[in-house]
Amino acid sequence: MHLSFRKCVNVKAFNLLVKAPGHSPNTDGIHVTETQNININNCVIGTGDDCISIVSGSKNVRATGITCGPGHGISIGSLGARKSAAYVSNVLVNNTILSGTTNGVRIKTWQGGSGYARNIRFQNIVMYNVSNPIIIDQNYCDQQKPCPKQVSAVRVSNVLYKNIRGTSASRVAMKFDCSKSFPCRGIFLQDVALRPQEEEQEDIAKASCANVRLSYRGNVSPPCSS
Repeated sequence: MHLSFRKCVNVKAFNLLVKAPGHSPNTDGIHVTETQNININNCVIGTGDDCISIVSGSKNVRATGITCGPGHGISIGSLGARKSAAYVSNVLVNNTILSGTTNGVRIKTWQGGSGYARNIRFQNIVMYNVSNPIIIDQNYCDQQKPCPKQVSAVRVSNVLYKNIRGTSASRVAMKFDCSKSFPCRGIFLQDVALRPQEEEQEDIAKASCANVRLSYRGNVSPPCSS
């Protein structure tokens, strides 16, 4: 990791340039853990992993004016690994550009964990050629062999996606893969417009939605099928 803020309070991280090759492994740009009241502003980040990663114990996190790419996007998580309890709340990602990243804005939690990720806002975001522009994955598994099925989960609730537009490098521009036991609740989509990167594709980008309770405001494309 390039910069890691752990057990910090009242942090200002402004005007930072973080660069690593896109193929370099585990090179998170800015990592936030057990930290409260952090403002990340006007930063340019290009790495081989998450541009910004926000993990357990973090609260009141603001990331504004971020330019991200290459990398894995902006991630909350992973949370709940090895059946641990994880807590993240009050996160704002605003006025951000993601270009050529493998993910856009992502929440990722392991099965078997507990706790919550809640009160999260992703707004005013532009995506260029992003493989997974919007993704919540409550079945995250970062290992070669399959992860065993678990009943418990880190609960995900009160997440807003507002004024997000751009292009998806994959057919599935929006994916909500939530827990059967603890579905994602209070997920709001407002004025979202994601289309395929390849202009010659006639069909629109797709949405994949499982165990999620959604509310729509304004125009949302692609919509989840009923």
